[in-house]
Amino acid sequence: MPEAAPSSAVDGWSGRRTHHWDDWGLAALTAAKGQRVVSLVVPARNEAATVGDVVAKVRSALVETVALVDEIVVIDSDSTDDTYAVATDAGATVHRSAEIRPDLGTRPGKGEAMWKSLFVTSGELIVFMDADLVDWDTHFVPGLLGPLLTDPGVELVKGFYERPMVVGGETVPFEGGRVTELVARPLIGLLFPELAGLHQPLAGEWAVRRSLIESLSVPHEYAVELAALIDTQRSRGLDAIAQVDLGVRAHRHQSLSDLSGMATQILAAALARAGAGPQVDERPPARGVR
Repeated sequence: MPEAAPSSAVDGWSGRRTHHWDDWGLAALTAAKGQRVVSLVVPARNEAATVGDVVAKVRSALVETVALVDEIVVIDSDSTDDTYAVATDAGATVHRSAEIRPDLGTRPGKGEAMWKSLFVTSGELIVFMDADLVDWDTHFVPGLLGPLLTDPGVELVKGFYERPMVVGGETVPFEGGRVTELVARPLIGLLFPELAGLHQPLAGEWAVRRSLIESLSVPHEYAVELAALIDTQRSRGLDAIAQVDLGVRAHRHQSLSDLSGMATQILAAALARAGAGPQVDERPPARGVR
């Protein structure tokens, strides 16, 4: 089992690489962006109720008002509702995951949708956002881009936030993120202690340089965020990762049966990377795919 990372090392990284979303202004970030292309990718499955709001708000604030985002791409992962039509009407470019590079086959899941997005986006910088957000604001996107646009040493940025949970009709602060607190953070503490300073390793809001994500293997389903962190730390070093406080994020909570499946996928990917479990089937680095 890996030795615990010295607390001074974790604290040192946290002091250097933890930011708040308002550390940068929009004008400064737009200037820092220069000619670089930024893609916002929203993987979605049966999120017709919320995906339109996500797309429309970002498009209005960060494409039409301030030219910080160049394209908004929704990857529809086998939705059976109106996700495709709603996202299209809101102004996104929408692709069905199964129809992107059909020669590569399809493996439905969040990670697969994110991996397939690399074949239909052009951004040097890619921001990922979940489609089921209900309490958030567009500052999420510039907050995540801040470290990438201002520090060439940063290659992957994770968001973190207060995650309330609605219980019995009442909102209880800090009680969301059950898989994070019960599975991911204990796993990290035991097997990958150098990443212990990350507040929310499974956050669906994160940003990455294309040059990095195209070099990573990608789990098909829910372990993509944790796998990317582990593989980035190993290949690029801990200081290639930063995290940004985005404030408050609320979303649709899943059933325990759904969370159980998510937890199993995260455990499998983490144990495989620790050499304590069998290898899992993943998509290979996109850079090598022809």
